[in-house]
Amino acid sequence: MSVPPLFDRESDPSSTLGGAALPPVTPQELREEEAFANVMVDRVLLHGPNTRFREFSLLMGVVRDFLRGFRALHFVGPCVTVFVSARFKEDHPYYKTARAMGSAIAKMGFTVMTGGGPGIMEAANRGAKDVGGLSIGCNIRLPLEQSHNRYLDRWVTMEHFFVRKTLLIKYSYGFVIMPGGFGTMDELFEALTLIQTGKIRNFPIVVMGTAFWPGMQQLLEDMLAGSTISPEDRSLILWTDKVDEAIAHLQENAVKQFGLRVAQGTPRGSALLGEKGLAAPARER
Repeated sequence: MSVPPLFDRESDPSSTLGGAALPPVTPQELREEEAFANVMVDRVLLHGPNTRFREFSLLMGVVRDFLRGFRALHFVGPCVTVFVSARFKEDHPYYKTARAMGSAIAKMGFTVMTGGGPGIMEAANRGAKDVGGLSIGCNIRLPLEQSHNRYLDRWVTMEHFFVRKTLLIKYSYGFVIMPGGFGTMDELFEALTLIQTGKIRNFPIVVMGTAFWPGMQQLLEDMLAGSTISPEDRSLILWTDKVDEAIAHLQENAVKQFGLRVAQGTPRGSALLGEKGLAAPARER
């Protein structure tokens, strides 16, 4: 998506802040800002007020992002999303756990969805492919390009993080959280907030790698002690290191709770609209 020059921005409401004159913006700073915005349209969207025409153009870009995601993911079937880090390599224990988890999820009949990138995102997708399951990626365009991993049946690349996060949640019946950084924390707390506030149903959340999370567990205890969450909110998360325990939790709280019949009721693509369904591969017995 092309980004027009930032010179068309509407004038700021005031040239002063707290009574102090703001330093003038140099032409070099404008050029640098424009160059960065051309790589990441979010920079313009989140930069404050633009011209009205530009705001409308940005809004249409968000709509296009959603539409692209809907068309790609509408036919992938019921998913379990694995939120993970891109930074762990193939020889790391977390990679091996994520791969085993991806296989186990696929054996349940779910499509495995991740952010589509490298690291233990790749591991979960790879695990699904190991057993002939479906594997989906919802990637994000970054200044330093994050390419999709090679274990995907279908992927889509989004411009906006908030659109990507919505899609990762929208098509899922459960969430598995592996060790990760800010992005993983953002996704975890988004899911928790949506469940806590009743925006989505009480989908199961499994957090794996307990040695990584003692600080997070203590944070939740501090929130409870400060009355910023309720006692029942702690039950929204299963903390475990065991794949079998995680799968049993998903079976009880995703499949049984929602009366889900896995791999049934998946919408069919319309040839008239140029849509393509996603054929289920043969599974290992």
